[in-house]
Amino acid sequence: MYAITGITGQIGGEVARNLLAANLPVRAVVRDLKKAQTWTDQGCEIAQADILDPAALTSAFHGAEGVFILVPPVFDPTPDFAEARATAASLKRALTAAQPRRVVYLSTIGAQATERNLLSQHTLIE
Repeated sequence: MYAITGITGQIGGEVARNLLAANLPVRAVVRDLKKAQTWTDQGCEIAQADILDPAALTSAFHGAEGVFILVPPVFDPTPDFAEARATAASLKRALTAAQPRRVVYLSTIGAQATERNLLSQHTLIE
């Protein structure tokens, strides 16, 4: 089983389509169940979870061989990146509890920058 966050977007959707094409089981992790029907129709298991809900994420990630994480964008973060720190803490709790064999976190070019910038939120989560 492969749990995919961000599945309703372009990148997460492409990851899921490739896994499904390889006949691998996919669990669509969605915030809004109204957006899950497309993935149910394609044979995905559905899990509802918000990125800031570690209990729901743990359940969504439980039993997964791999987890693909694509977090919702924050275009105007607070100066201390509190939003990214909360996301990182939530993901850490969920991943530690669920213990998938593999995790991929898609961040962005520039997350490795040593000077603080808008992309530093991804550095914190990574």
